[in-house]
Amino acid sequence: MSVQLSDSPEDSFSARLLGWYDRSARVLPWRYPPGSDAVPDPYRVWMAEIMLQQTTVAAVAGYFRRFIERWPTVADLAAADDADVMAAWAGLGYYARARNLLACARAVVADHGGRFPDTEDGLRALPGVGDYTAAAVAAIAFGRPSVVIDANIERVIARHRLITTPLPAAKRQIRADLAPLVPSDRPGDFAQALMDLGATICTPRGPACGICPVMADCRARGRSDVEGLPVKPPKKAKPRRHGVAYWIEDAGRIWLVRRPDKGMLGGMRALPGGEWGDAPSSESAIVHVDHGFTHFDLRLGLVLREIELAAGEGEWWPLSALDAAGLPTLYRKLTDKMRERDA
Repeated sequence: MSVQLSDSPEDSFSARLLGWYDRSARVLPWRYPPGSDAVPDPYRVWMAEIMLQQTTVAAVAGYFRRFIERWPTVADLAAADDADVMAAWAGLGYYARARNLLACARAVVADHGGRFPDTEDGLRALPGVGDYTAAAVAAIAFGRPSVVIDANIERVIARHRLITTPLPAAKRQIRADLAPLVPSDRPGDFAQALMDLGATICTPRGPACGICPVMADCRARGRSDVEGLPVKPPKKAKPRRHGVAYWIEDAGRIWLVRRPDKGMLGGMRALPGGEWGDAPSSESAIVHVDHGFTHFDLRLGLVLREIELAAGEGEWWPLSALDAAGLPTLYRKLTDKMRERDA
């Protein structure tokens, strides 16, 4: 089916989309509503975009509010203690983002006088800021006509233009088809409108095509394979790794260590333990948890050890205040199981 986009300004793709956005924009803690006279704060936009990478809006909202309350400006975040930031991030996952958050804030303060660069190139030069984040911040915070493409936008455009080339090869065509649609007057709202459309109407499963503001010329509308767009490559089976963590307790306290800055869960407080490997440990664990990382699945066992093994760099942490230690989800799973066992 061949459908042409309308050339009429009042009926263009962007006009229909923005009209819907003006009526239906999601209320989010980092976003000003459409039509607001408020000027977007690049710090808040940047922080939200970093947090939202590979994480849901529902999971991010509470973290965003707590970070902004505790570190309301980029200078406040730049001056923060690494351990405090990592602990505040605990549970949000993909912990390299938290390290990059600090590195970027410090670079903005040290190299840019506390002001974020206002171009994609300038933003992309900051630590932890990739193509998507640079485009999103440039469009939303600075009104640059950037081509912003996240997973939601990718899905909307692949369906609307009926792009059947499998990802990642389809990305080039998606960008080429999207670029001419970006309005020069409201690029930030346009990007956020596409995000909202993909999150609420053009969803991965069961898209609500009947109420879509751009359904009239959507090339995938009515097709039985619409849920299969964009076409994704087959998933590869993830390898399974194994490891142990040690529970060393004394007088109502637990021995915690800090993981190396580089590597998985870098800089986070954790239970001590050995390296993770391909074969199960021969040590006898009292409980196990399974946890998925991006590139592998991990089975981690908890082993009781004597207090004499609390050696090297670490700290005794009160069990009654363990929730305040900022343990990443993997170790919280273990400690929760241990506390359930002892209850």
